[in-house]
Amino acid sequence: MALRAIPPIRRPIDKRVRVPASKSVANRELVLAALADGRSEIDLGPLDPGEDVTAMREAIAALGYRVDGGPTGRVVVTGAGSSPPAIVAAVDAREAGTVARFVTALAATRVGRTTIDGSARLRQRPIAPLLRALRELGATVDGDALPVTVAGPLAGGEVQVEGHRSSQFASALLLVGCRARRGVTVRLSGTVVSAPFIALTVRTLEARGVRVQRGALANEFIVAPQPVRARAIRVPGDASAATYAAAAAAILGGRVTIENVDAHRRTGEQGDVRFFDVLGAMGCSVDRGSGSVTVRRTGALYGVREDLRDISDTFPTLAVVAACASGRSEFLGLGHTRGQESDRIGAVAAGLRALGVRATVYADGIEIVPGPLTGATVDAAGDHRIAMAFSILGLQVPGVAIDGAEVVVKTFPGFYDMVAELAR
Repeated sequence: MALRAIPPIRRPIDKRVRVPASKSVANRELVLAALADGRSEIDLGPLDPGEDVTAMREAIAALGYRVDGGPTGRVVVTGAGSSPPAIVAAVDAREAGTVARFVTALAATRVGRTTIDGSARLRQRPIAPLLRALRELGATVDGDALPVTVAGPLAGGEVQVEGHRSSQFASALLLVGCRARRGVTVRLSGTVVSAPFIALTVRTLEARGVRVQRGALANEFIVAPQPVRARAIRVPGDASAATYAAAAAAILGGRVTIENVDAHRRTGEQGDVRFFDVLGAMGCSVDRGSGSVTVRRTGALYGVREDLRDISDTFPTLAVVAACASGRSEFLGLGHTRGQESDRIGAVAAGLRALGVRATVYADGIEIVPGPLTGATVDAAGDHRIAMAFSILGLQVPGVAIDGAEVVVKTFPGFYDMVAELAR
């Protein structure tokens, strides 16, 4: 694993940056492009959106759909409509949870057998609730964890999935529900984490002409058999990626504008834009433009108490901002993040403690009490969000190095180019 020293800036900044296309939007669009009738053009923009999107493109192609272009610019997918390729296939999801879950559901709409596998860490991440649901909907599923072999066709029907471990189980079923013979009714049980990502799935379906009805029960969604419309779309900038440049303004003081991100909170858009509301509560000013967002800090940073279950990908970024605040912070609703690329609560706590911050871990959250910050090596724990968040903190704290910094290629290959731009 690579060790990367972070040269400190330790001064207020005034910069404009861009971030890559949203992985969450792109990977939903790629799945629906495969299910659509005709050619879809998905414009990823000039920046590489990372290995998760590459893994999804390659997975769609492995299933027999025609995929042209990438990793940047336009990707053209020729959908198969209601006659998907029936080939035997193997998919390597790499480290991507969206690929493992969405493509497993997509494979269940095909007659050919598909084997899905991924990295050692991805094999440990939860997928069993989705596999159970696919069996109940008529798919043949061999295995209860990766690697798993799946074959359709998908008969459809009613199914219940737990909502407290990942929103991606429900999103996977909703994405393919229109290709089930009887459609699908999906009910989420328990507390739902990352709910805005389900709303994003619904909105993405509706943009392609797929009607999603709300059922009589809470968190019940109904998708009838219906066609998927091909379309052209330019994928917006990734709101999760935008948090790192915004955190630099919060930690260092000064101003940063992220040019290709719309930070207005709207149902069905990227839910992680709520991060900017939390920054506002911590003492930053946030100006939301049409297609850009500017974060400024000229005064003190304050600790906050926030439930982050809907925006848990932003938790490591908020944790490093909290390490520079004038009082304690508490972040809750994070128990499910222990099953992500790392045990995120544990990895964040370990990084903060290495730098001199008192971090108290709960089952579903963390308390952060700032102290004098000192340089140290932070273990990225194989997690791109840990590497990026603590790299931003290293701009303020001399002597920070990230062990395993190369993992940023998962979603932001140009991250350290952006860091260099902030330092210029």
